[in-house]
Amino acid sequence: MKPRTLIIRTAGTNCDVELAHAFELAGAATETIHLNRLIEQPQLIDGFDLIGFPGGFSYGDDIAAGRIFANRIRHHLMQPLQQAVERGVPMIGICNGFQVMVKMGLLPDPRKFEQTVTLADNTCGRFIDRWVKLSAAPESVCIWTKGLGEFDLPIAHGEGRFTPGSEQYLIQLRENRQITLRYTAGDNPNGSVDDIAGICDPSGLVLGLMPHPERFCAATNHPRWTAPGRLTSTPAGLQFFRNAVEHVSAAAASV
Repeated sequence: MKPRTLIIRTAGTNCDVELAHAFELAGAATETIHLNRLIEQPQLIDGFDLIGFPGGFSYGDDIAAGRIFANRIRHHLMQPLQQAVERGVPMIGICNGFQVMVKMGLLPDPRKFEQTVTLADNTCGRFIDRWVKLSAAPESVCIWTKGLGEFDLPIAHGEGRFTPGSEQYLIQLRENRQITLRYTAGDNPNGSVDDIAGICDPSGLVLGLMPHPERFCAATNHPRWTAPGRLTSTPAGLQFFRNAVEHVSAAAASV
């Protein structure tokens, strides 16, 4: 049986179809459910093996990117999401989904559910939409980034500058091996502290990142798709989702 993936969407979400497609390419079944329905029936979350928070501009990014989406989850769905973390459900938040995760406190530590980091305005003061070079931290505990080295992914955001609340929070992320992705030297597009492009929770199951892996799940998605070896290698974006689906399948088989 295919692992079941929940894609949570709301007003302004616009990357939910791409995210569902990425999970399906990786071998999962998906169901996209509006936030309002989950608030009415929070027990629905219990039936899923994976959870995705897509990108977009939830509620028009009024107040701050992801803030309203995050507040609605904090007030209505905090308990079922914490329970999902406790039963080992891998989760991913991409771009706006990452902003939502940090603002509701699901990252960096879902056990505490408090905000300690944020994604602030890009230092250039404008929206950026381009491909960037990234590297996966080899020491990270993240299950989503296993086997990834250096690769390219597209970004599209105006508030992507990773900013910890204090130096101590940054030290904790390093010590707990929660820093999963960094922009490579010279290609930090938004001024993120320590070139951080993505972090995970202490278990390695919950990942948030600003780049869009769901937009690079086929070789021809890449602007240089004709480069030697590109058509025969696994797209870096697809590898994220395969890692998570394989993790869930292996856990189910061991029960």
